[in-house]
Amino acid sequence: MRETSIALVTGANRGIGYAIAEGLVKHGLTVVLAARDPSAGPAAAARLGARPLVLDVTDPASVRAAAAQVDDWYGRLDVLVNNAGIAGRRDAQTPGAVDLDAVREVFETNLFGVIQVTEAFLPLLRRSGDARIVNVSSGTGSLAWMTDEQHRFAVRRTSAGYPVSKSALNMLTVQYAKALAGERIKVNAIAPGACDTDFARGLGLRLERTAEQGAAAAIELATMADAPTGHFRDDAGTVPW
Repeated sequence: MRETSIALVTGANRGIGYAIAEGLVKHGLTVVLAARDPSAGPAAAARLGARPLVLDVTDPASVRAAAAQVDDWYGRLDVLVNNAGIAGRRDAQTPGAVDLDAVREVFETNLFGVIQVTEAFLPLLRRSGDARIVNVSSGTGSLAWMTDEQHRFAVRRTSAGYPVSKSALNMLTVQYAKALAGERIKVNAIAPGACDTDFARGLGLRLERTAEQGAAAAIELATMADAPTGHFRDDAGTVPW
């Protein structure tokens, strides 16, 4: 990584995104804290010493404007953390009683939003010379864990929305890692675990981890000297796809 690297974290005004931004600031990176809410981002950025940016990952005009702004500020981007995500309406995602519009809404943020942001910022990442893309996925997106009868995720409530979107995000990570392998752009996914955040409360999970613990793998992949590519990891190591 460069001596002073530029990082952008989406959905970073709270929760795991905020913890990732905070960790990157502590590592000496210049951090752009991106948030959909124009009133929440500046306050969060001020607390960290980061730079606020309005970015709604589902809005093409917002994404284009954000990329143009970062280009104007720095002329490049070294780290992109695709953290913005939603759980959606849980009662509308149960197989057998699916509201397709509710599932589409989840995919708009968790998958299509990641594609949209990544594509918009790729020209800036290509100017880095050693760029990193970190996609914040979920252990619930692991097919291996979900089908392992001994794993706690295998007995979780079924859903056609959120975990499916994260499995798709994992495959998207692999595809970008393969496509960008020759361009010194490392692309990886992380599973933060069930962290005690506003996002996870109300999902029926045992929240035994802090946002800082959930952010650790993303921070490591963003800052380590010789990062891998095409990996799915948490802070304990490799997560099976």
